[in-house]
Amino acid sequence: MLDEHPVLSLFILAIPIACISWTVTHEEVFREPRDWCARQSRTARSAAARKFFYLFTCEYCFSHWVTLAFLVMTRYTLLLDDWRGYVVAGFALVWVANVYTSIFGHLRLNIRHERVEIAADEAKLEEAKREETPRDEARLAGAGRGPVRRTG
Repeated sequence: MLDEHPVLSLFILAIPIACISWTVTHEEVFREPRDWCARQSRTARSAAARKFFYLFTCEYCFSHWVTLAFLVMTRYTLLLDDWRGYVVAGFALVWVANVYTSIFGHLRLNIRHERVEIAADEAKLEEAKREETPRDEARLAGAGRGPVRRTG
């Protein structure tokens, strides 16, 4: 299938690349190793070590390495069948995978924003209910007294 539909393969292969890159660099399951790598990327003695550890904290950077692994596993090339096809495929896969991660990041941000708005609306409703309850109780208690007579 990779050879028959190279452009379709590009968009399909970019999905697991984006998924792996996002998971390692953003999700809670890898938080501890990622935090350690982030500290090392700031405090390591050599520049090479700082750059190496930074790769595990940046989805764009990490996607290059994931793409390289996928190119080795699949032998996917784009446009050309020699080493140049691997280079073209590599950069194309990185680009498409990062478009996917950007879209996913925006979706998650919008979902988080909507959840915050919903929570704020629910808090306002609860506050309004708490403010209404004493007034309602006083009104109901006053209604049980009977009619008010005016003298005058």
